Amino acid sequence: MISTKHVIERILQKIAAPSRPDTVDGLIAGSLEANVTGIATAMMATFDVLQRAVAAKHNLVITHEPTFYLHQETRDSLPDDSVSRRKQEFIRTQNLNIFHFHDHWHDRQPDGIEIGMIQALGWAQYADTRRLNLFHVPEMTLASFARKLASQLGIQTMRVVGSPNLPVRRVLASWGFLSRDNGMSLLARPDVDALVAGETHEWEVVEYAQDMVAMGQNKALILLGHVLSEQAGMAYCAEWLKSFISEIPIDFIPISEPYWNPRDIL
Repeated sequence: MISTKHVIERILQKIAAPSRPDTVDGLIAGSLEANVTGIATAMMATFDVLQRAVAAKHNLVITHEPTFYLHQETRDSLPDDSVSRRKQEFIRTQNLNIFHFHDHWHDRQPDGIEIGMIQALGWAQYADTRRLNLFHVPEMTLASFARKLASQLGIQTMRVVGSPNLPVRRVLASWGFLSRDNGMSLLARPDVDALVAGETHEWEVVEYAQDMVAMGQNKALILLGHVLSEQAGMAYCAEWLKSFISEIPIDFIPISEPYWNPRDIL
């Protein structure tokens, strides 16, 4: 048998990244001494994911994003909320252990999320030799490029800023959340036609992209949604874990895109 503590120790040893004085990573629920029957990796430990982990007899869930609705999360952040209480009760009664694995997975060299997304999109051949997140793709229109992305990742609610006929060859990716300063500086780069990200504030980077387009600049911003812009990285995480943990079963549990489009409903 292997304990939760030993699994986490092996993960951190394998990553070999410098320790962070302040990190969101750690055991969010459960016990370090618990014997692990199986591992489920997931983008988020949603209630549905937890139920599926229990059904698969996996009692350690390794999640990239928070379980209790806050990046710097604690189990006590919503003491009077019925949804949070029910989730905690389910975790307790099913003897689940939840490991928040965000910072160290990004600190890995190369970044685990980036590698998973590149593999899912088949972009390794297009990657710039100097920057892993810059890609020189075969030229196509922005509309064609966005449709291909949506098809590859199963996206129903992608958002795109820019002319549909814009020629796209040079693509920069920023998986997950895109901050104001980072987003603006990336869009302003002369060697970038389109910036692909998960999500951002509409009054910051989206407005900036709209103004660039209105001023006649040939730029595009594509927002995939946070979940689907990083989820392949947690599928890769499951395969990576199997390379050094062989005593127990390990599976990736995907979550669906959280939104749907009314136009798709007949």
